[in-house]
Amino acid sequence: VQLQASGGGLVQAGDSLRLSCVASGLAFSKYGMGWFRQAPGKEREFVAITWNGGRTRYADFVKGRSTISRDNAKNTVSLQMNSPKPEDTAVYYCAAILSTSDSYAYYRAPRAYEYWGQGTLVTVSS
Repeated sequence: VQLQASGGGLVQAGDSLRLSCVASGLAFSKYGMGWFRQAPGKEREFVAITWNGGRTRYADFVKGRSTISRDNAKNTVSLQMNSPKPEDTAVYYCAAILSTSDSYAYYRAPRAYEYWGQGTLVTVSS
């Protein structure tokens, strides 16, 4: 299984960014696909998740300014973030989870995910 994230880089605060993750080697439509991020010196934290069928969930700090989407035909999950802030600077990871549990305590935990991508660095300048 491979998850390949891309789209990171240097962006100005207030611009927009779009991260993508292409998955291979797994039955993509059966998995929930999530995004996490990890800033220097901080723990990895949940950002957003999408399951097959359109159900999505977001962390409060991106709710209203981010959209997660998936394309099962292309085995791809994307995260569109509008008006990024300097505090959004982090390495962003995509991850796959087999569970369909809608428990926030469950899907926000990195240990619940079966597969991880390598991460893509996003730096937001003020």
